[in-house]
Amino acid sequence: MNALIMAGQLLLGLSLLVFVHELGHYLAARIFGIRVDKFYLFFDAGGFKLLSFKIGHTEYGIGWLPLGGYCKIAGMVDESMDTESMKKEPQPWEYRSKAAWKRFIVITAGVIMNLIVGILIFTGILYQQKGYLPTSAVNEYGIYAYPLGREAGFQTGDRIIGPNGKSRERFSDAIPNSALLGGEISVLREGQRVDIEIPSNFYKKLNQSSLPFVDITNYPTVVKEAASGYPAEKAGVEAGDLIFAVNGQNVPSFGNFKETIAGLKNDSVTLGIVRQNDTLQLGLKVDSTGLVGILTAFPLDYEPYTVGSALRYGTRDAFDLIWTNIRGLGKVFSGQEKASESLQGPIGIATIYGPVWNWDRFWFITGMLSLILAFMNILPIPGLDGGHMMFTLYEMITRKKVSDAVLEKAQMIGMGILFALIIFVFANDIFRLLS
Repeated sequence: MNALIMAGQLLLGLSLLVFVHELGHYLAARIFGIRVDKFYLFFDAGGFKLLSFKIGHTEYGIGWLPLGGYCKIAGMVDESMDTESMKKEPQPWEYRSKAAWKRFIVITAGVIMNLIVGILIFTGILYQQKGYLPTSAVNEYGIYAYPLGREAGFQTGDRIIGPNGKSRERFSDAIPNSALLGGEISVLREGQRVDIEIPSNFYKKLNQSSLPFVDITNYPTVVKEAASGYPAEKAGVEAGDLIFAVNGQNVPSFGNFKETIAGLKNDSVTLGIVRQNDTLQLGLKVDSTGLVGILTAFPLDYEPYTVGSALRYGTRDAFDLIWTNIRGLGKVFSGQEKASESLQGPIGIATIYGPVWNWDRFWFITGMLSLILAFMNILPIPGLDGGHMMFTLYEMITRKKVSDAVLEKAQMIGMGILFALIIFVFANDIFRLLS
């Protein structure tokens, strides 16, 4: 059942993204009067299809092979490798008869649609959230630096400015994900600006840690609730209690409390507590995960998202994700990362969706994949949109059109590269699954 749920989410997510991508090509082609011979969700390999019908000059359908889809544009060298039609005289309704700038728009339309959809999904996700934490609110207490953060150069109480000294209104933008691949984060410390250089391999250490490197927990540990069934509730911890010590050691903040308790898994500890002006000592045993079941009173106020701010920040999140992927791919090409550890195929993506159908998670991953699909498609590899863009840009700059023979050979090379990549990611997924 778990496998079916993962497969179902993968199929629905990719179907949506492929449809949107090919719809971009289709609409742009029709706007410029270019015929579209076929519009298919999934591939009809071998001529087999689940459904097909024809309206005008276009055959619409659903193929049987759920590895993508395609929009066959008349007069274009594409994955169909229909070389016979290319030998005929160009017709005014064909792709090859149109001006280079029109062809460039047709080619980029799929990527643009995926980019727009990714931004809109991220916008919708943000808008339905309770809001965002302003950097100014976090800086009332300053950040709490855990061991990895202290190793990088952060200190508890630092007020975050932002990347490269640029202030950010939203705290999640002040330390963007892309900075974890190497970057500079500026903080205010004792009234002075300090620039912290995060090493390029920092993300590897973070992935192996059970604690964050910094967070917003530099506030007193005032109990909001002791979770039912956890050690704190069994020991008699109550709402309103202020925890100030663990085993006689002062813990001035919730971050300090979390770090201390996380290092005492399965140990018996004594909590120092202030309750209505009385000082108490309560004993309990930390569980095997390093938790005692304390929910704290959160003293920071969220700023609600408006439609405008959700769109603005959704766009920022989208481009930060793309930039993070660009930097990550750069590490693969430079040899800093192994392709086998970084590239995911359909099986790997299905496991990311997870065995439980959670719509919030589904839409986040689908939005992320939409942006990754947009980025991967603009890579200048023949067979991808980026390859067609490259040849069309060459023509626009030099005023010399690339011959159909060259395009056909490039397409064949590109398809070979893509098939090899597909085989690699499938084999890699299976290897990961088995191991």
